This record gives sequence, C-alpha cells and structure tokens, in this order.
Amino acid sequence: MTRIESKLQRLSQIEATLVDHPEGITRAELARRFNVHRSTILRNLADLTIPVYEEGDRIFIDRESYLINLRLNIHEIIFIHLAGRLMTSNIDRQNPHAASTLRKLSTAIQGLAPQISQFVKGSANTFDNGSKKQDPHYMQVLEVLTSGWARNQKIHLWYHSQETGPIKEYIFSPFFIEVGAFGQTIYVIGRLDPDGTYRTFKIDRVERIELLTEKYAIPEDFNPDDLLNNAWGIWFTNQEPVTIELHFSWRVAQRVKETLWHPTQRLILQEDGSIIWQGEIAEPREMVPWIRGWGADVEVLQPESLREEIKNETIRFMNLYGIFAGSKENEK
Repeated sequence: MTRIESKLQRLSQIEATLVDHPEGITRAELARRFNVHRSTILRNLADLTIPVYEEGDRIFIDRESYLINLRLNIHEIIFIHLAGRLMTSNIDRQNPHAASTLRKLSTAIQGLAPQISQFVKGSANTFDNGSKKQDPHYMQVLEVLTSGWARNQKIHLWYHSQETGPIKEYIFSPFFIEVGAFGQTIYVIGRLDPDGTYRTFKIDRVERIELLTEKYAIPEDFNPDDLLNNAWGIWFTNQEPVTIELHFSWRVAQRVKETLWHPTQRLILQEDGSIIWQGEIAEPREMVPWIRGWGADVEVLQPESLREEIKNETIRFMNLYGIFAGSKENEK
C-alpha cells in the first residue's frame, strides 16, 4: 500500500471513528488506535472534508452538518417521495429541510429518470412555497428536539397544554418524534424529569425550548410501536384499551373494507351489506373526528360513553341547523 493509499484509508477510518463516538475522542486516543504519532493525527484532521470541532481536548463530528453517503435505487427514492407527498398533506407549515431532501433526490435521479426527477422537484417546492405558512419558531423547536434526540441531550421546554392554558416548564428526554395522523402537526414522545413518566408534547404548543448539556439514555426496551400499538393516533395510556364497536352502512362498507384503519381492526360483514367494525383503542376520544367524518353512515355501538358523546354532538348539530326530531327535514 502506498503512502497516499494508507493516508486515504486512515482518513476514512478517522471519519468512521468520530461517527461512532458521539462523546468525542482525543488526539492521543486516535493516535493509539491507528498506531501513528499525534502530529500525524493533527495533519489528518486538517485534511478531513467533514465538519469537526474541538471542545476541551476532545474532537467531535458536527452531527447536524455532517452529510451521510446514501445509495438508493429508484424504488427506494419513490418511497421517500411518497412519504414527502404524505407529509405535504398532513403538515401545514413550510419545512426547508424536507424541501432540501427532495431537491437532492431530484438532482440525483435526473439522468436516471428525468420525468420522475421533475415531479420530485415539484414536491420539494410545496414545502417552501406560499401554499404553506412560514413559522420559524416551529422549525426552531423541531430542530432543537432533533438535536437533543440525536445527541441524547435533555431538553428544557416551556409548554401550554391548551391555547389559553398556563405555561409550564419541563425537563424532558426525547425518545421519538412522530407525525400526527390528524391535526397537521408533529409530536415528540419522551420521559419527564424527575419522575420518569412518559409524556407526549405537540410541538406547536412549545413556547420556548433550550438544549441542555445533561445526557440521557433511551431504555433498551423502549419501542414506539409497542407504546402506540393501541393508540388511534398519538394518545397512549397505562390503562387497558377500550373495545370500540361501530356499525357502518352498506353505502360506505366497501370503503371501510379497503383500509386497515388500526392494527387491532376486526370486520364483521352483515347480511344487509353493512359492516360492524371493532378495535381496541387506548383513548376513544381521539377517534371522534374520524367518526364524525362518516356522518350518518356510522353508528357507535360501544362504548356507551363514546356513543353518548357522538349523540350529544349530533343534537348540537341539529340545533345549530334548526332541525328538530320528527321534522320532515330531519327525515330527508
């Protein structure tokens, strides 16, 4: 191996070592690892094309600026494109990082699939054009949460649970960031200090946020899929899930059958073409907007509390539009 080949190999190894050591590493440790003098490591660090910095005597890779080498085939690229398209319909704010991701993909496949490249570029534009609102604070909150999650550093945040509610302070360890199925927003799931309880925060409601230096570790047994298995969207509890039973009319039966709405879903076909839908849901109230969207083509059979909630809301709708039980208009 020539000197140049040896140096290039060592530069690659130094990069991999820095990536594998988020806590940083000293020049002396690098010199011992690669069996070279510390002056050689100093020269090698200067030759690196990746973003590095020093704190005290330790060398770190800048994990927010570091560009990852990733090789994708056209089907994997289309998956990312579809995920981006789904995000555009679920998030109402601009996101320059999402736009940049799709533009890079568009450029990468321009020679391979030029027509698809143009469509991917168009998807990128939807993340930073005038169709979505600018919200620098929202992006700053998301970026700080991402940094804390990536670096395993705790977060100090100020949060209001409702628009008119009091602002409360929390020390928080982010374990997972999730897109909400409803409500056009993003949530973060993690653990509170000092009691260690799990908590979900809606990032729209974070008034202020700071990245702390204190480290945390995500438990090995933490699994967001297990935690959210019975959630309709993002709400989870320590209680047993509630059995939900809905009766869908024959008019929408085919549409209901086409989709797996929840992992615990069970469908019972009826002789008249209608369907009984059953599922085990952590928090039934989270289903209300979805149930409401089916209008008169769905009836809540159980639990009784959810049935009463939908019934009372129906009565409010009738009063709102001046429709009263037994009226001819109500029979249409």
